[in-house]
Amino acid sequence: MNELAGLWVYLSSSPLLHLTLTLAVFVLASALYKRLRMNPFLNPVLLSVVIIVLILRFTDTGYQTYFEGAQFVHFLLGPATVALAIPLYRQFERIKKSALAIFVSLICGSITSAVSAVLIAWVLGADVMTLISLAPKSVTAPVAMGITEQLGGLPSLTAIVVILTGMIGAMFGPLVLNALKIKDWAARGFAIGTASHGIGTARALQVNELSGAFSGLAMGLNALATSIMLPIVWKFFS
Repeated sequence: MNELAGLWVYLSSSPLLHLTLTLAVFVLASALYKRLRMNPFLNPVLLSVVIIVLILRFTDTGYQTYFEGAQFVHFLLGPATVALAIPLYRQFERIKKSALAIFVSLICGSITSAVSAVLIAWVLGADVMTLISLAPKSVTAPVAMGITEQLGGLPSLTAIVVILTGMIGAMFGPLVLNALKIKDWAARGFAIGTASHGIGTARALQVNELSGAFSGLAMGLNALATSIMLPIVWKFFS
């Protein structure tokens, strides 16, 4: 028994263990997701987060220890985001023809995302710091955390809300679009990308390449628009 405990102490200190754990859990979650016909309530990111959190709690492993291995996956977020340019390039002609619709949709979506979060939190009695932290919820995490830090909010709270927003968008976004009878793949993708950034974009790419291309475009443009507009609007009202 002591030997097993010693082996676990040795393995738990190795970054390779947590890297392998992250990859293995995501592969299993993705396989389950596909086997159950891509049920939106079994989003592989959501399943992976839940499973890994339970494992870390059960083994009493700190987040910093876990992140020493998981940081290698975190590093790949950059190349993965850049890779979204490939489907964008393939749909470039369609994007040029839809420039006006894209601009109008971007402004409306960006404003709605921030204002709705702030208004709901304000009605529920949230303080100013919380309101700031919630405003960029639909922007990809690194940009959203930068906006929050600049405005004096809590980047850690923003990160949690951004992840939850992405998961909820990936799970319920297609259902809402189906209920509204929106069938155009470009419109569906742009809506999901604006509302639920990278996680929603990953879901859109799984369903349709055109939808994924417009979702990736919306994710990038919304990050740019929000990072410009939100500080200006906040300073105007504060």
